[in-house]
Amino acid sequence: MHRGSSFIFDQDCIPFGREHCDRLVAPKLIASARPPYVPLLTRYSKSCLCHYTFAMRRYRFSSAIALSLIYLAVSATPALAQQVAGQQDLAAWRAQHAADLQKPDGWLSLVGLEWLLPGDNTVGSAIDNTIHLPAGGPAHAGVLHLEGTAVTLTPPAGGFPQGLLIDGKPAQSQELRTGADTDKGNPRITIGTLNFYVVRRADRFALRIKDAKSAAIAEFHGLKWYPADAAFRLKAQWVPYTPPKSITLATLIGTSYDRPVPGAAEFTLRGKAYKLEPVVEDTPAVKLFFILRDTTSGSTTYAACRFLYTGLPSNGLDRPGELELDFNHLENPPCAYTPYATCPLPPPGNRLPIPLPVGEQRYHE
Repeated sequence: MHRGSSFIFDQDCIPFGREHCDRLVAPKLIASARPPYVPLLTRYSKSCLCHYTFAMRRYRFSSAIALSLIYLAVSATPALAQQVAGQQDLAAWRAQHAADLQKPDGWLSLVGLEWLLPGDNTVGSAIDNTIHLPAGGPAHAGVLHLEGTAVTLTPPAGGFPQGLLIDGKPAQSQELRTGADTDKGNPRITIGTLNFYVVRRADRFALRIKDAKSAAIAEFHGLKWYPADAAFRLKAQWVPYTPPKSITLATLIGTSYDRPVPGAAEFTLRGKAYKLEPVVEDTPAVKLFFILRDTTSGSTTYAACRFLYTGLPSNGLDRPGELELDFNHLENPPCAYTPYATCPLPPPGNRLPIPLPVGEQRYHE
């Protein structure tokens, strides 16, 4: 066969003048339901003059366009697939975020934060208690005794009410451990729809009260989001701090606590360079936690800050690498939904002088 740039000519074509053209073998794109798209060769007969006519030039030109479009379609397929996957992941994350808020012990279930006084603090729904549980809770659930940094639970005069559990076991007198500015391991006291536990914030102690039937859960009206924008999904350069430094985070309730900062994420957005510093909350670190605000804060987004959780840098925390920052995953802190949360505020270096019109918008008007 004689091969041209766009055609394949049969050797046995009937000559007409000095050219040979009888059967053309033309590439045809067979559309497949999924990539990769496979170009197949399909033969068809065509009577033609053996001269390089205008019709042949037009056919050659059309074939070149078709091949170019095929090439573009095939080369664009991975990028398109990645974009679709990203949109699906974002939709799933948003749905999970809303579901987590509405869990029986989610942030929308938070109905109280009662600060303990030194000595005895009685707990229950009756009016004579120091700390009041929601109506429907036991009239007298127990007594929390605060002495120094120790909090002890003892029964009320009539004993612990039936059904009161501590971490799933019948309540007994005991000291309740409290982590410093972390609540993950603090014992949970439950009865009916109520779930309460002692938290420590700096040198202060409080009882955090949750109700699986709270009004906030019943009246949940959905979350508001900016449209997704791929321009705010960035590759940042990870610059590790050796050794890691520590930062003091202020909170909405006037306390403060320290957290390690393993490095900084440096990125460019709309032609300008910026830097954000995350903290880590777990040892060993499994994710990075960015507390930040931008010029949308207080207007379309929650005034105090928004949170962004990311994976770890490509080469770990202690070596330079890349870090994906997807600001489409910006979310409200718990204090955007309830007045009983104790949220950290962004450090000065994480207060960006630009808008980030992506992610979650404010919940309350």
